[in-house]
Amino acid sequence: MPGRTTVTVHADREVHPHRAVAPPIYQTATFSAVDAEEFARSALEARGTDFYTRYGNPNHAQAAAVVAELEGTEAAMVTASGMAALTTAVLALVRAGDHVIGQKSTYGGTASVLLNLLPRLGVSTTLVDQTDPGAFEKALRPKTRLILLETPSNPLLRITDLRAVARLARAHRVTTLADNTFATPLNQRPAESGVDVVWHSATKYLNGHGDVSAGVLAGPADLLDRIWETGVLTGAALGPIDAWLLLRGLRTLPLRVARHNANGQALAEALADHPAVSRVHYPGLAGHPQHRLAAEQMSGFGGVLGIEFTGGYDKADAFLGRLAYFRRSASLGGVESLAVHPASMWRGMLSEEQITDAVPPGLVRLAAGTEDTADLVADARAAADAVLAGTATA
Repeated sequence: MPGRTTVTVHADREVHPHRAVAPPIYQTATFSAVDAEEFARSALEARGTDFYTRYGNPNHAQAAAVVAELEGTEAAMVTASGMAALTTAVLALVRAGDHVIGQKSTYGGTASVLLNLLPRLGVSTTLVDQTDPGAFEKALRPKTRLILLETPSNPLLRITDLRAVARLARAHRVTTLADNTFATPLNQRPAESGVDVVWHSATKYLNGHGDVSAGVLAGPADLLDRIWETGVLTGAALGPIDAWLLLRGLRTLPLRVARHNANGQALAEALADHPAVSRVHYPGLAGHPQHRLAAEQMSGFGGVLGIEFTGGYDKADAFLGRLAYFRRSASLGGVESLAVHPASMWRGMLSEEQITDAVPPGLVRLAAGTEDTADLVADARAAADAVLAGTATA
């Protein structure tokens, strides 16, 4: 099997053959057929490429082929956003009366699906502590149909034992769906641990340049065909030029992830002993309570870390205001470094009570870009020094 960097450059070559070195952009809403038989075939082909772009497009298939190869899955499909990937998959896999298990530490949008959307559709949910594999077993019910996983989790960087949960789910014929956005398939491949379907907010690392909103699902072809049918109905299609930009970003994913990993590790180590910081959440630190598990199922630890400040919201906000290279912005995984206060950002997704349960008020999420490591470390330490100085003079 070729290496990961070779895969990102060549995995799509036979998906929709052409002679152009750079893939063309198929900026069309619809495609023609030469006869009734070809029209019928195109209309019925799951995840096809030549009927109607809501059903599929050559640019979709090219990006999906690269992700499937990277994740080690049979197939993949793209969507208009990470949340489109999640909601389309969930709507395809559960129905009223079913039960879904999720994690207490998870992205705010995912939590909102579990706590707010699914109950309105007659689907019950249970959130568990993902650091305890036994908690998933205790939460199982006769009507449990789906387990939503996320590791490392956003923004507390908690780790889920993928093999243990996948083994449990298989034994009870429950489908598993894992968010691999933080890790990327360069650092972790959930399918190798037995997870059924993997999803990404491809807006983040897979695209890597902050200019696309996209999602990806990867897994067995039969499961993706079911999800695709729901996606056609909900209209969760990715635009052709966005799929093309996603593919272009994927070409450099291995090069970028190596720098993200190095910068995340350096920042975590630089801030772990800072007196203004009460805790650094990063699985690459030897002191992380799940470092051993993370090292077993990950080959790198990513560029995202959670920095918890003594003094709560005010100190976190002061830190954000002092950063020079980290922009105060949502998202992550791009070449530019970003920083955000999750307790503020998630107010549009969760109630105040739900936010309080999910994230500490003094937590800042740093997403290291690909800038020079020394510059990012100096920036973060200088901002933390300023917070400490403000505490001393207050």
